[in-house]
Amino acid sequence: MKKISLILSMVFFLTNPFKLFCQAPAPGPIKVEMREENGNWQLYRGGKPYYIKGVGGQAEMDRAVAYGANSIRSWGAGEAIAVLDEAHAKGLTISFGLWVGCERQGFDYNDSKAVQAQLERFTEIVETYKDHPAILVWGIGNEMDLFYSDFKVWNAVEDIAKMIKRVDPNHPTMTVTAGLDVAEVQLIMDRAPSIDIYGINTYGGLIGIDQEMRAYGWKKPYIITEWGPNGHWEVAKTKWGAPIEQTSTEKAADYARRYEQGIAEDTAMCIGSYVFLWGQKQETTPTWYGLFLEDGSETEVMDVLEKSWRGKYPDNRAPSIDKMEMNGAETRASVYVKPGSKVQFEVESKDPDNDPLTYRYEILPESTDIKSGGDKESRPEPIAVVGKDGGTPGKLAFKAPKKEGPYRLFTYIYDGNGNAATANFPFYVKKD
Repeated sequence: MKKISLILSMVFFLTNPFKLFCQAPAPGPIKVEMREENGNWQLYRGGKPYYIKGVGGQAEMDRAVAYGANSIRSWGAGEAIAVLDEAHAKGLTISFGLWVGCERQGFDYNDSKAVQAQLERFTEIVETYKDHPAILVWGIGNEMDLFYSDFKVWNAVEDIAKMIKRVDPNHPTMTVTAGLDVAEVQLIMDRAPSIDIYGINTYGGLIGIDQEMRAYGWKKPYIITEWGPNGHWEVAKTKWGAPIEQTSTEKAADYARRYEQGIAEDTAMCIGSYVFLWGQKQETTPTWYGLFLEDGSETEVMDVLEKSWRGKYPDNRAPSIDKMEMNGAETRASVYVKPGSKVQFEVESKDPDNDPLTYRYEILPESTDIKSGGDKESRPEPIAVVGKDGGTPGKLAFKAPKKEGPYRLFTYIYDGNGNAATANFPFYVKKD
């Protein structure tokens, strides 16, 4: 589902045609291979078992290491090339993304010249960087099955995978789909047999993927290449169609459950995962998918990841949210308010370390720049919060915007130690 845009990798090559050869890769490939042992798949790197505890994104690599991650995922070659040496120096491997053209973004797989040019470009990249010790796996494309109709994309994927096997015998090949569908699995098995690993981007449907993989006939290993909270397409909506985002506390509970029951539990075929997104971005809202807030603060989700990867929680943990209401109603009630009217909001929170909490509020119009597959979106301009707290932490009395339409009130709760809880409440301003 989510992904860094095609623009990131395409612009890199269009504006820097010679940069590909300007950064010499560090010498010495580290062989990566898969072995099937007693019916179980095991990834080996440098002759040693290697289980992927990965992050999707190239930001904050020091934090990734500190929390117990060992690998990062890139979506395009430009992103990977920019951080290869730094990642290796920090002990991180890279799922090196090759951004394969997507039909929804205008790529035509009936254009043989464009398909051949894509293959030639990837051949240059693989030949140049194949020996870099940070490379773990070649990720051939991401969610090309999203809003597509031309199955020839999988033939192109096979050509790329065959090229990689010819040029680079030291690293396996992977392709990634949006969720899991029996037709896609069959198409990849039939048209792209040189793919070694199936990558799955999945959110609310993660638990049970292991059974689906087997039922659909996949016999090789797989990686959960993106996972996180409930996707904005998987949640309840207000009467006006706004998706209701989970609080940071609700997200943390799902991250913990999905890692334990949907990733770590399948020791036979799942060789690891990449959590999404190691960073921050606007996608439906500015808080939906990013593991950090815009100011760098961390929520309970980060506590859960450290527990999953390192086996223990951090010394100081993030605050949590127990409940929030607007005019006495919860988010699913679809709250309508009149322009300029007084609105009562309340959020109940607590901190496991009894740190004193501070509260910040922000009103954003509902985003209208909604894209598919995680393509870049613009952040709505905030509306000034006119009001005051109610004398009790977590209580706010504010004036509704004067302009009719859908909005969200965002709540940020800080513990003073770099941690935060966050939630947003959708509401609609209407005269009658």
